[in-house]
Amino acid sequence: MLDLKGQDILDGAQFSREQLEGIMRLAEDFRAQVREKKPLDLMRGLVMASLFFEPSTRTRLSFETAMHRLGGSVIGFASTEGTSVAKGETLVDTIRTVDQYADIIVMRHPQIGSAREAAAVAQAPVINGGDGAGQHPTQALLDLFTIRSECGGLDGRTIVLCGDLKNGRTVHAGVELYKHYACRLIFVAPEALKMPPAITERLRQLGVPVEETADLAEALPRADVLYMTRIQRERFADPAEYERLKDSYILTRAMLERLNPRLTVLHPLPRVNEIATDVDSLPNAAYFRQAQNGVYVRMALLALVAGRL
Repeated sequence: MLDLKGQDILDGAQFSREQLEGIMRLAEDFRAQVREKKPLDLMRGLVMASLFFEPSTRTRLSFETAMHRLGGSVIGFASTEGTSVAKGETLVDTIRTVDQYADIIVMRHPQIGSAREAAAVAQAPVINGGDGAGQHPTQALLDLFTIRSECGGLDGRTIVLCGDLKNGRTVHAGVELYKHYACRLIFVAPEALKMPPAITERLRQLGVPVEETADLAEALPRADVLYMTRIQRERFADPAEYERLKDSYILTRAMLERLNPRLTVLHPLPRVNEIATDVDSLPNAAYFRQAQNGVYVRMALLALVAGRL
């Protein structure tokens, strides 16, 4: 049953397939209503706090857009400069304070587990907008929505996840959703950035077909979806190690046309140079449509956790 009223959204593993399908259908409804310019007031009278302790473009702005499109209000900050965090205020005290003002809290923070720490003290539902190298469940949901929209569904598909799989919170959350579908996963990463073994082993124990390789060219001909990720400079303690690995994978138009011209290409963005700009004009380059889909999925989540549906 799709009842998320008052629930925190912290981890991709918290959803059942039934819940995922319900969220997807609701997001489709909101997409249609936004495209038809229908006025919505489901969230009128409610306030969302947007707390971004770490940089963000798409997650922050799509959440704020989603709340505004639903008729609600937004407060918050895009960096800790100008807040009491700069004076040494703890995360717990910040959350306890904001909890006095808002009906829903959306938060991004650089520490793994920070969203769960916030949820433990907040009365309002907390939505994890990314906790360091941990989880990014709402990104995973919009990725699922995009694959459904572009490919017609996940069952029977082969999904290649490429790049920084060790630190990639989007892929950590994503595989927790994909495991509910009859799809095959191929993890492409250099040895130093492989998917954490605990995640890979758990997927295999659940019967999910998983392959691991460092060779993107070998994986592409078998893929229906390629999910590229950025090698994340901010996750490296050693700058020299980042320099060594930053250009591990660069997807070009010529590479796609030669190996798999029908492949759907996704990326959570921002990109650095892992997808060449000459890919952008291909009809199957879906990453900017993917960014747009974040509004519809986040509209669905906000309305659900607020109990307005």
